[in-house]
Amino acid sequence: MNDRPAGWKNMDDFARGIATNRLPASDVLAGTELKLRFDDGTATTLSFATGAQVHVDGGPAGWYEAIAVRDDLIFVGLAPRGRELTVVVLHQGRALRVVSAIAPEPTPGRPRVSQEFTPGVMEGVPVSAEPPAPTRELIGRRALYRYSPEHLYEHVYLSSERYAWQCLVGEQRGHGDVDLATAWKIAEDVYVFTFREFLIPVAATWLYDWAALRTVGTFFGLTGDGEISADPGGAHIIPLGKVSYPNEEPI
Repeated sequence: MNDRPAGWKNMDDFARGIATNRLPASDVLAGTELKLRFDDGTATTLSFATGAQVHVDGGPAGWYEAIAVRDDLIFVGLAPRGRELTVVVLHQGRALRVVSAIAPEPTPGRPRVSQEFTPGVMEGVPVSAEPPAPTRELIGRRALYRYSPEHLYEHVYLSSERYAWQCLVGEQRGHGDVDLATAWKIAEDVYVFTFREFLIPVAATWLYDWAALRTVGTFFGLTGDGEISADPGGAHIIPLGKVSYPNEEPI
């Protein structure tokens, strides 16, 4: 984009090494078939093979990763399909699908990458969790995210729609912004947190385990050369506290 500050980094600049503290991929889903039914009436069948291969609705094999954050909590990332990336979070028979999509052209004043959230269930799996739902529980929290020795960021959760970040260590040191954000609650101390940046065409989908103080997620967007890219990330959370509002609450 042409309206970003001089020296502003692209996704491929800051993403190198940002998966150092990421939880490892797991073969927990290998050899299984998972049927997901979503609240918008759509359904998806995922047939997981060995070697990180998956068939989506009987189609050709594609890449996937499954990360077992807990025994009953799995982050599933699928390979980008065109200009879209799908992440599914599975928990005790429930599912939350997050689809990130890159617009063909930028629109002034709007992030280039949009995100859509759809809850659902895992067919044939007993449902014991509450449905995923948008949450305000992150509002007022402040934390550091240590992705690697060379990547340290601060987040401040401002409202149900925005968060602020700044880079303390890394390629983006000294840079910061306020971007659009969305949070969904999966379980107690477990959240899906996403953001969509204004200055570069990138969004991210994160699964927060606030009890274990760990995150796992994926950046999705365009590199400096305009190529579509999905880059893994993961961090240790270092809480810095939480503010409360005595009178008016943020939106």
